[in-house]
Amino acid sequence: MIAGVATALAAGPVPSPAQLAHRVDTHYNHLRSLTARFTERYRGMGIDRSETGTLTLSRPGRMRWAYDAPSGKIFVLNGRFAISYTPGDAEAERTPAKDLDDFRSPLRFLLGHTEIAKELKGLTLTLVPGGYTLSGVPRGMEKSVQSMEITADAQGQIHALRIVDADGAETTFTFTDIRENAPAPESEFTFTPPPGVTAIHGAAPI
Repeated sequence: MIAGVATALAAGPVPSPAQLAHRVDTHYNHLRSLTARFTERYRGMGIDRSETGTLTLSRPGRMRWAYDAPSGKIFVLNGRFAISYTPGDAEAERTPAKDLDDFRSPLRFLLGHTEIAKELKGLTLTLVPGGYTLSGVPRGMEKSVQSMEITADAQGQIHALRIVDADGAETTFTFTDIRENAPAPESEFTFTPPPGVTAIHGAAPI
């Protein structure tokens, strides 16, 4: 038996999809903030690209994806607006949170009001090394997303997220060095354009 699977089984009986979803909900609804290192891998349209960086989440509905390369690439959601910027671009894209349709946006339901069983349609559970994977279709994103997979341990902590787009392209996030309730100052969720860069309205790019 795979060691990770043995660990998951030793933690107790295999939960139902609804039970694990509730376990994840409970874990994150009690957090104020979270930071983690992330690896983001995109595969599709002949592209296989990996990027790394640091993710910061904070209540309510705020997130910051700071990429290692190119240094300064950033995606910030302050609860009302999202800003996406890559160094060298003449513009930063600014999108109202309610209109956001971005591959990072499924994570915004964490911290404070998580209800995975309501967020994902057709919820299923699979046993994987080290824990379990919940799969479903994000409500409201049915036209753009085939499925979303959340891999969590027996305690409900998320370690990976996989999104399959309508065209079959896949984006996978893995999280390490997770720090719960780490300091997350308000300045983390603000963006000041560099000199000469303007903010425009539009949909955040994939």
